[in-house]
Amino acid sequence: MTSRVLWVLLRQYLGRGLRYLRLRGLLLSARAGAFLSEPWLQTLSSKCPRLCRLTLLHTDLRGLRSCSLLPHTLQVLELRSCEVPPGFFTQNPPGSPDLDGPKPAASKIHSKPSKSPSFSGISIETLVLDNVPSFTNQHLQSLSSWARLSRLELRELIRVTAAGLRACAPPGPQALARLRHLEMDTGNRQQMAALGLGEGWAGLEGLGLGGREVSPGLLCLSRLPDLRWLRLRNCRLTEMMVLRSCRTLKELHRLEFWQVEFVTEGRGGGEAEGGGEREEGEREREEPSENDPVPNLRRSLGTLLPKCSLLFTQCKVTENTD
Repeated sequence: MTSRVLWVLLRQYLGRGLRYLRLRGLLLSARAGAFLSEPWLQTLSSKCPRLCRLTLLHTDLRGLRSCSLLPHTLQVLELRSCEVPPGFFTQNPPGSPDLDGPKPAASKIHSKPSKSPSFSGISIETLVLDNVPSFTNQHLQSLSSWARLSRLELRELIRVTAAGLRACAPPGPQALARLRHLEMDTGNRQQMAALGLGEGWAGLEGLGLGGREVSPGLLCLSRLPDLRWLRLRNCRLTEMMVLRSCRTLKELHRLEFWQVEFVTEGRGGGEAEGGGEREEGEREREEPSENDPVPNLRRSLGTLLPKCSLLFTQCKVTENTD
C-alpha cells in the first residue's frame, strides 16, 4: 500500500467509528519510499478519535521523529517486521523539545490546558515488538517513562540482551515499574535475554517464554515471587526441569504449555512380575491424552502447586531410550 492510497483510504473510508487499524508498509517492496507521514498521522488522529489499536507490518518508521506522532488514543501498538529510529520511544527526543509547537505566554495563563497528545500523555498499555531489528536496549529502557505500559511482548529482537532487560527491572531509574505481563520469544538465535530476569522483577504477574528463551527463563523463576501466570511454548522440556523451576512459585494460578515436546525416560524391562503388574495398572489409570499428555507431571505439580491449573495445547511426548 502506498502513501497515496493511504490518503484516499483516510479521506473516503475511515471515520469516527474506527477502533482497529492494520497496515502493511513498503519495507520489503522494491518501490520502498515514504509510507506513514506526519500530516497523515495527524489527520488520522482527528478523523478517528476512537482508534485504540494499531498494527503495522513491514513499515519503515525511521522517517518519523517520535512515537508521539501516533494517535494519542492508542492503547495497543503492534510493530511486526518494522524498523524504528533512535529515540523513537523516548519522552523528549533530541531536537523536539515541544512537539506541539511554541505557545504564546499569554495563552498559558488565560486558556484551558490543551488536550492535544504529548509525551506525558502516552496511553499505550500493550506494546508488541516482533522482528524489529533496529530495536535496542536503549529503546527498551526508554519505555520506562510510559505511564500506562503494563504488557510487553518481545519477539525475535536481535539487539535486546540480558543486560538491557536487567536494567529495566525495578527498582531503578529506567525500571518498567508498572509492567505486569512480559513475553519473550526467540526462535533462531541464542539471545538468552531472559537471564535478565535473574535480578528479580517485583510486580510481574504474567510471563511467557518461547523458543530459546525458555531454558534461561526457567533458571530465573525463583526470583519472581509475584508470578501468577506462566506460559512455555515451542520448546523441549523434561518433567524434572518443570518441577525444579516451578516449585517455588506458590502464587502461580495457571501454567500453560503450548507446542511443547516433553522428553520422558524409557522404561526398563528387568522388573519383578508383581512390580510389572502394578505398573501396568498405574498406566491404565493414567493413560496420556491430548489434554493431559504427561499425567505424572500433572500429578506432581498438583502436589507442589495446589492452586495452579494446567493447560496443554498441541503438545507431544518423546521417549528417550538412551
